[in-house]
Amino acid sequence: MQPTTPAQQEIPVWKQEGAEPFLQIQGVTKKFGEFTAVDNVSLDIYKNELFCLLGGSGSGKSTLLRMLAGFENPTSGRILIDGVDMSGVEPWKRPVNMMFQSYALFPHLSVADNVAFGLKREGVARAEIKQRVGEMLEMVQLGHLGRRKPSQLSGGQRQRVALARALVKRPKLLLLDEPLGALDKKLREETQFELMNIQEELGVTFVVVTHDQEEAMTLATRIGVMNHGVIVQTDEPHDVYEYPSSRFVAEFIGSVNLFEGKVIEDKPDSVRIKSKEAGSTLFINHGISCSPDQIVHVAVRPEKIRLSHENPGQSDNCLSGVIEDIAYMGSLSLFRVKLASGKEVRITQPNFDRRIGERFTWDDKVFLHWDEESSVVLTS
Repeated sequence: MQPTTPAQQEIPVWKQEGAEPFLQIQGVTKKFGEFTAVDNVSLDIYKNELFCLLGGSGSGKSTLLRMLAGFENPTSGRILIDGVDMSGVEPWKRPVNMMFQSYALFPHLSVADNVAFGLKREGVARAEIKQRVGEMLEMVQLGHLGRRKPSQLSGGQRQRVALARALVKRPKLLLLDEPLGALDKKLREETQFELMNIQEELGVTFVVVTHDQEEAMTLATRIGVMNHGVIVQTDEPHDVYEYPSSRFVAEFIGSVNLFEGKVIEDKPDSVRIKSKEAGSTLFINHGISCSPDQIVHVAVRPEKIRLSHENPGQSDNCLSGVIEDIAYMGSLSLFRVKLASGKEVRITQPNFDRRIGERFTWDDKVFLHWDEESSVVLTS
């Protein structure tokens, strides 16, 4: 095996030529009677990744996770972990552990005994159990709470006990099903970074299932967006947000404004679109694959749009309308502007100072404009 060079280390492993996937999902389908929960999914996940399966209810993400754990068997297709086909391998024989949303802690056992439970079942020596449990509790910052019962802990502490119990057996792959769903917003944000630090320190491959877009964007090295049993896009968080592959992804990840229009100019490095909804021509500085006069959608994120009282004087990507609603959200303000076509556009602006209410108010006529690189064309 060739040693990894510094240049290779700067490139994510999934972009390195010849890199071997740690987890391979090959054409996996899962049917429950006539219903197809997972539809011919193929996916490669690499060692030490923190990969998020993101989707709404019924998208198939939890079913896929359960097949990785061995709790469900694929109707067709294969799952390989570290090069070994998992077909017919029982859950307890897989190099995998799973952390459930409910945490599933034993209420009658102490924190330390909860963490030690799996090791005791495997017959690990008592001295080694004590050492490994102690190390793991210190890692999740619960070393001083080993004698407490789960009922004496906060929600965040119970979450960390469940994580310690899942990791103490040193699995090659850890599966997490909505791991932060039971926590409040502030605690969830803090725990996200703890989870990332623990994953990086241990070097265990994590696969996280979540419906929370912000959670996936914060945690993941890569995101697989699922819809109706299919992975519709797999990319790094930045690319999923900035370059969605479809209208579904654009609307599911964050907030977006979509303008329907017809292609009137198609060049290799740019495209111009006439949009009745926008009341303007929209220019994008990247080419697309389309037919003449094709109907497409232009996606613009709210934070990419600038507001002004004066016409900026640009012919493309410049709309006008009236402010219908304003929502002050602390760090930013949200504006809803109604165009002459009747379409409503969302704009967010950071509150750098305390005078934003003095600059824009209800019923103001305003101009909306953005740069040519700030939007993306969606053909599906």
